[in-house]
Amino acid sequence: MPLVTLVGEATAKTGKEIVFIGVNMGCKDCRLKSACMNLEEGRRYVIKEVRDNTHDCKVHIDGVKAVEVEKVPIPTAIPKKDTIEGATITFMPVNCKDIGCRFYKVCHPLGLKGGMKGKIVRVGGDIECSEGHKLREVGLL
Repeated sequence: MPLVTLVGEATAKTGKEIVFIGVNMGCKDCRLKSACMNLEEGRRYVIKEVRDNTHDCKVHIDGVKAVEVEKVPIPTAIPKKDTIEGATITFMPVNCKDIGCRFYKVCHPLGLKGGMKGKIVRVGGDIECSEGHKLREVGLL
């Protein structure tokens, strides 16, 4: 069964990735808020289908559209010893302060927060960590 939510008209494009950032205080009295606030906070999604009707919205000037979304596997770095495809893990970001590292965004990915659970759907290659951590890239869903 597809996951349906509402997004701003300008965002409602098939193939577009979104990150749900949480509840907007301007939505607290909206009759449609349960349809907008049904995603996991901080999680990345891809829009698979856009439905035709546009609904009025106090936050989005052009209104909102219903869209079908799917979670997107997020490329991230985890300890090599934990990289088992199909395993469900609790994500914890790498303790690293080297923001100039070419892998920093993989070690601190947008759409994942420490403590979130995810399933490893892809195991990639080893990561050359400047701080000596033994890491491997995975796709986490």
